[in-house]
Amino acid sequence: QLQASGGGLVQAGGSLRLSCAASGLTSSNYVFGWFRQAPGKEREFVATMGWSGGYTYYADAMKGRFIISKDNAKSTVYLHMNSLKPEDTAIYFCAGRSTLGIRTSPNEYGYWGQGTLVTVSS
Repeated sequence: QLQASGGGLVQAGGSLRLSCAASGLTSSNYVFGWFRQAPGKEREFVATMGWSGGYTYYADAMKGRFIISKDNAKSTVYLHMNSLKPEDTAIYFCAGRSTLGIRTSPNEYGYWGQGTLVTVSS
């Protein structure tokens, strides 16, 4: 139900756009998040938004660099990543939950995509 794509290799300072196809999970009470997990580290919150578009929320390290957005017609959530740094290298996951509210813990999300690898070279 969640299919992430768009990862790849990019130089530091570059940009990437990740996509998350969210078939069947796009009613107004759904919330979507992006998380990332670097090797040897715990899964980390990146950004979240409600499908109704009422709010967005970002981890401090991503504010001003990453933007979460959606395309209703395509049932797709995006993560636009700018000014990428080597420390942004990780597997990025999209996640969904069926109740409203800002949640930053991966445990609060019941739907997960398979992840897409982002590698930022220095």
